[in-house]
Amino acid sequence: MKIELRNLQYEDYFMQKDAMIEAYAGIGGDYWHEKDIQTLLRIFPEGQLCVLVDGKVVASALSIIVNYRKYGDSHSFEEITGAYTFSTHDPNGDVLYGIEMFVHPDYRGLRLGRRLYDARKELCENLNLRAIIAGGRIPNFKNFSDSLTPREYIEKVKLKDIYDPTLTFQMSNGFHVKKILKNYLPGDTESKEFATLLEWNNIYYVENQQVQLINVPKQVVRLGLVQWQMRLFDNFEALVEQVEFFVDAISDFKSDFILFPAMFNAPLMADYNHMGEAKAVRELAKHTEPMLNKFVEMAMAYNTNIITGSMPIVENGSLLNVSYVCRRDGTWESCYKIHPVPSEESAWGMVGASKIKVFDTDAGRIGILIDYDVCFPELARWFTKHGGVQIIFVPFLTETQNSYNRIRICAQSRAIENECYVAIAGCVGNLPKVNNMDIQFAQSAIFTPSDFSFPSNGIRAEATPNTEMTVIADVDLELLKELHEFGSVQVFKNQRKDLYEVRFKNKP
Repeated sequence: MKIELRNLQYEDYFMQKDAMIEAYAGIGGDYWHEKDIQTLLRIFPEGQLCVLVDGKVVASALSIIVNYRKYGDSHSFEEITGAYTFSTHDPNGDVLYGIEMFVHPDYRGLRLGRRLYDARKELCENLNLRAIIAGGRIPNFKNFSDSLTPREYIEKVKLKDIYDPTLTFQMSNGFHVKKILKNYLPGDTESKEFATLLEWNNIYYVENQQVQLINVPKQVVRLGLVQWQMRLFDNFEALVEQVEFFVDAISDFKSDFILFPAMFNAPLMADYNHMGEAKAVRELAKHTEPMLNKFVEMAMAYNTNIITGSMPIVENGSLLNVSYVCRRDGTWESCYKIHPVPSEESAWGMVGASKIKVFDTDAGRIGILIDYDVCFPELARWFTKHGGVQIIFVPFLTETQNSYNRIRICAQSRAIENECYVAIAGCVGNLPKVNNMDIQFAQSAIFTPSDFSFPSNGIRAEATPNTEMTVIADVDLELLKELHEFGSVQVFKNQRKDLYEVRFKNKP
């Protein structure tokens, strides 16, 4: 499954129409006519958004810009749209007015509505508009209209005493109710023709300033790290539930990336402990593909990019350690560990891979160094020199504090040497019923280069040692560009290329 958010195109109309009919089946399957969509695409193409799943339009959000002072808070849908002609659209207006948003009912578990709302907010900010305003239906009001006034109903929805599929969702996305509108959408029997006038304020609005549109490259990227407590699980589903708990929690902060530790799924080996270490880890490898599928689903559903930690995998008879980049659009790629630690070779028979790669994401170019790989500076140097990597992720697993410090100090060195950010995430606790996985030590952290624009100790954020928790922090990619050119020292730039270089015998 692949999810794509983009601007609506004329060729999408019939797919959009079919999805809208299904979305509004409860009120007669209403839909926008072709000429209406043509008009919107002609006057304001940037404001018409859609989500495609496997190439099929399944959700859409339509907008216009209005000079809100002309209409005020007491208006009908017909008035704000100019009797559905959209003559009210004013490119010099101050408000992005949402005239439509729907999701096909078969795709409502993927949080596509949230993506559309986030895209609208991004559009509002980048167009430097004061606010987003929309009239919102209250479709569940039909079940309470005999006992509650609209105002009482909205208050109970706000207090979560009542769930309304539209209003609850809008409130959870940062909108507040400005007013109750009467006769807003004639024929809306579910809402009894009442509606809420909703507003989201753009805190970055600057009067008379013009900027650009959606899908601009991110400057500030939010990282979320999972410091994972090792514990026994009853089964695979219980482990997945714990993983999703962290994905849900961190995605609430709109993190662009979530990093899990290396071998976080090792507790599942408890069922195979009687087999011996080498056989047990190969049994664990059978869970890797199902776990990958779950991560892909979560990345899409929670609209975030997930670095899956690392898991064992058997390929062509060889045992390797693999991490995956699961993007929020449903695509994914793999990254293999190059250097197994001696205990992985002796106890498990693990071997190292022979290729490295970088990954393009919607929040910058990234690289992954699994655990011991961060101790080899040539890999990170290739990432940044040839791949333009801005963030390196290091899922790790260490037993003792001195093992942990080896990872930490090397990770900090990679950040300074290559003028990039390095994020590390590890496991804590113990697994007394799993051989070769007895005890763990970790302090997950985000490291920065060392210069005036960064923290004086080179640490953007770090966890409490040996405690299950998350670390969430922002990193500014523009600061890296400034450092490369104007830093007090320029470690990456000042290499003596006349004396030495990093090259690979096998093409990565």
